Amino acid sequence: MTLEIDLRNCSADERRERLFEALEGADVGDGFDIVSDRDIDTHLLRYQLQRGRALEWEYEHPDAEPRELRVTAGDPLDDGALGTIDVRDLKPQRRHEVLLEAFDDLGAGEGFVLVNDHDPKPLYHELRSMHGDVIDWEYENRGAGECRVEIVKTADSEFAAEDVVTRYDVREIPKPERHPTIHHRYGMIPEGETMELIAPHEPRPLRREFRQQYGDSFTWDVVESEPGRCRVHVTKGDSTEDDAIEVTGKLDVRELPPAERHERIFDAYDGLDVGSGFVLVNDHDPKPLYHQFEAEAGPEFRWEYRQRDAGEFKVLIGKAEAAVDGAAGETTEAPF
Repeated sequence: MTLEIDLRNCSADERRERLFEALEGADVGDGFDIVSDRDIDTHLLRYQLQRGRALEWEYEHPDAEPRELRVTAGDPLDDGALGTIDVRDLKPQRRHEVLLEAFDDLGAGEGFVLVNDHDPKPLYHELRSMHGDVIDWEYENRGAGECRVEIVKTADSEFAAEDVVTRYDVREIPKPERHPTIHHRYGMIPEGETMELIAPHEPRPLRREFRQQYGDSFTWDVVESEPGRCRVHVTKGDSTEDDAIEVTGKLDVRELPPAERHERIFDAYDGLDVGSGFVLVNDHDPKPLYHQFEAEAGPEFRWEYRQRDAGEFKVLIGKAEAAVDGAAGETTEAPF
């Protein structure tokens, strides 16, 4: 049996009520084709927790609007078993939004099994920074393509909600993981949203990295500073607001031998007109290439990360016009 359910133009409470009502009488294996104007993973997890029954679901497209998915009713959960959220069919930005919402919705002692295609360790740091020491995190499996983690909220959140989309207390993150974790999450937050960083002092090296990688498309505000604790709000701006770069093509070097990649990229850069650029696609972070460009290219060189996912990094590489300072007769970098 397959039932179609339209949850568009419903409030959150109405979505949950209609969904629960439809699932109540389902037999094992029954399917539901659902259309909604937003992701409904949190409601599907709540059904598993309250009704003690497994569900499986998959979205038709990782990012298309409206959201279309197929939900299949499963067997009753064993005593003490947790519900499951498999986010492998969601885009990275949606994954974090869904999982943060799901954790917020948990009561003390409740939890879920997260299924992901890689180790979601950055989420662990994010949850601890957002909620405090109330996260029990236990790996069930770390296989290639399927990482399973049991996540339990052991008590109510220790911190009051603030007007930030995410928070990272870098004092709790191992040093090798700090900057990659923050850059990874910053790349996913929507324009206009704010990330809060908590550090023992202002993280100036990180600010320099942001300036190198994102130009003037963010604001950096120190909102609290005292011995041993500094809070910084980083707000993501519109990266195209002052950008004179016109994207004219894409260069995917993932199929090229590593020895040929830099030459091909520099040839593409040399062929650019002022004000134009291309999107480089690579299978890892091409940060060494950035340093090479910075050393060899002029002030017109521009670099902006567009995507930072495992196996697929996208970077806008371009040539911007250099503004001329008439009084001094010197060139200064145009904002990017």
